[in-house]
Amino acid sequence: MTWSIIARDSQTGQFGIAVATKFFAVGARVPHIAAGIGGVATQALVNPYYGIDGITLLREGREPRAVIDTLIAADSGRESRQLHVMDAKGRIAAFSGNECVDWCGHVQGDGFSIAGNMLAGAAVLDDTAKALVANAHLPFAQRLIAALKAGEAAGGDKRGKQSAALLIHGEEEWSDLDLRVDDHTDPLAELERLEQVSRERWVHFRPFLPTRKNPAGITDRATIDAGVQAATAGKA
Repeated sequence: MTWSIIARDSQTGQFGIAVATKFFAVGARVPHIAAGIGGVATQALVNPYYGIDGITLLREGREPRAVIDTLIAADSGRESRQLHVMDAKGRIAAFSGNECVDWCGHVQGDGFSIAGNMLAGAAVLDDTAKALVANAHLPFAQRLIAALKAGEAAGGDKRGKQSAALLIHGEEEWSDLDLRVDDHTDPLAELERLEQVSRERWVHFRPFLPTRKNPAGITDRATIDAGVQAATAGKA
């Protein structure tokens, strides 16, 4: 009932997951990322523990195929599930149960994995992948959204559209960007709008927040305001 991208930006090292579907609040359950570790997307008849436990297994050093094998072995409902996994080394694995609704499948390339089910056809994933590669010049968030839009133009979820989400992690345990469109007539257009809004202040404010290397972050409001103003003016 969904298609999703797991990707890593070669320029920044960020991990991102972008997803769209004809279902409510897809961002609440499908995407799971651990900074510097990898990402898991669990979909079809979603099992939230695939994401939770999958990230734990990646942290333990399991490679993606072993992660999937472990998860599905413990789940008698696995034939109704779909998931894909990518780790920090770029290794990828995917699983689509025999009871996933056609069209369903998986494609992968250098630095990305794309999986979907209940889609209009194989072109949804193929065109998503082509757009992801063709738009490598775009900032990471915009590139992921452009790829989903190409998949939607190829038919997307064959039932229609309702929700979309974009989750990006950098070096910290908290997300660099976490956008959700839970219920909308044109969720990808709204996701694109929210990403544009994030560049008005959030992405420029984010570097001042606490990090593991700088636990206090920057708290001087004058410094923060000056930095944001310079960044939005194109001077930083």
